[in-house]
Amino acid sequence: MTENSSTRLDKWLWAARFYKTRAIAKQMIDGGKVFYNGQRTKSGKAVSIGDTIKIRQGFEEKEVDVIALADKRRDATFAVTLYKETTNSIASREKNALARQQGILLSPASDTKPDKKQRRKLRQFKERI
Repeated sequence: MTENSSTRLDKWLWAARFYKTRAIAKQMIDGGKVFYNGQRTKSGKAVSIGDTIKIRQGFEEKEVDVIALADKRRDATFAVTLYKETTNSIASREKNALARQQGILLSPASDTKPDKKQRRKLRQFKERI
């Protein structure tokens, strides 16, 4: 942990293991996937203890409160001590995961591949449109 009262946002996200590299963290911040205290920001923004960061990763959207600062990447057990996910975030992620699971269960994939005749019909149908 650092002794200073703030660290760069991209460094903190990298140290907290949300992204594999600082370059990826910077891309996500610049791409609008990370919100700092409810607003888009730059990767050089100083993060302080008590700030709220919203992170979108694939289907998941996490909202975390910063409880410690670090500018060096260490093991995953240390990274978890840097933040605390909000209860609303946990609940919404579980709800979304359940909805995705049920969506998959409602339209399961076929057990067999289409045979030659079915593939021809599919191709004709697609080319017709």
